[in-house]
Amino acid sequence: MEEKAIACRKKTSIGGQAVLEGIMMRGPLESALSVRKQDGTILTETWATKPKDRWYKKVPFIRGIFAFLESVTTGYRCLMRSAELAGVSEEEQETKFEKWLQKRFGKKAMAFVGGVSVALAVVLAVGLFMLLPMLLVKGLDMLVPLGGWKTVIEGLLKIGIFVAYVGFCSAVKDVRKTFEYHGAEHKCIFTYEAGLPLTVENVRSQQRFHPRCGTSFLLIVLILSILVFSVVTWDNILIRIVLKLALLPVVCGVSYELIKLAGRYTNIFTRIISAPGLWLQRLTTREPSDDQIEVAITALERVIPDDPTLDLY
Repeated sequence: MEEKAIACRKKTSIGGQAVLEGIMMRGPLESALSVRKQDGTILTETWATKPKDRWYKKVPFIRGIFAFLESVTTGYRCLMRSAELAGVSEEEQETKFEKWLQKRFGKKAMAFVGGVSVALAVVLAVGLFMLLPMLLVKGLDMLVPLGGWKTVIEGLLKIGIFVAYVGFCSAVKDVRKTFEYHGAEHKCIFTYEAGLPLTVENVRSQQRFHPRCGTSFLLIVLILSILVFSVVTWDNILIRIVLKLALLPVVCGVSYELIKLAGRYTNIFTRIISAPGLWLQRLTTREPSDDQIEVAITALERVIPDDPTLDLY
């Protein structure tokens, strides 16, 4: 009973990401990408996890910036690779435009599409979550003087746009399926942290809201930015954008440390930190099917180290 109680308190550093028709899991030594192919089989690829021995991966607040960048780049590569493994980009499904890309860029076609996608994502993020709320608040302030409330209203607008954007995405069939895999990932992690065997039945019984979720991280970034950006001038929109971009690494660094606290400890402070993100996960996670749970289990089993102390959070 004592050993079981200790196992139930385990906090693992293993985390993952839902991709197209699959799950990516990142362990302390190995990472794995498991995808359900069109023929129903599960295909898994593994690679060595990048070590955390670099100084900038150990220093509090600084490590969060690099962890975020690494998470974004790795996640994007896994997303593109999952499309290939799942058969999404097979020849019979290619459009004329995709065939032209293959002819024009050859093996670099995916890299070209990836680069364009990242550029468009950056433009969309800056325009939707930074420029649009700022312009709306600036225009409203010209009609009704807002005084010191401008930054608060801007932050609430950003959060509102973010929630609406996630809600819209969750209504899209393919995205909703990815959110189901997201739920399977969380349930699988909870099962492992509870010290239970990784079976479909055990995983299905777990909750799908996890405090270390990337969704929670993004929401903390938005909330924390209200405080940090309150010191940035409103006199010049261009200067405000530049200063906010310069302060964004600070916000990411602090948000990362808060997420680590929420993942490591359970107390009143961490419950308050986690609450908004856990609520938002009602949109970004869905109840998975047994087939999706099987994929999550396959990915997780490949990254669990033999030494149980290596993945302690």
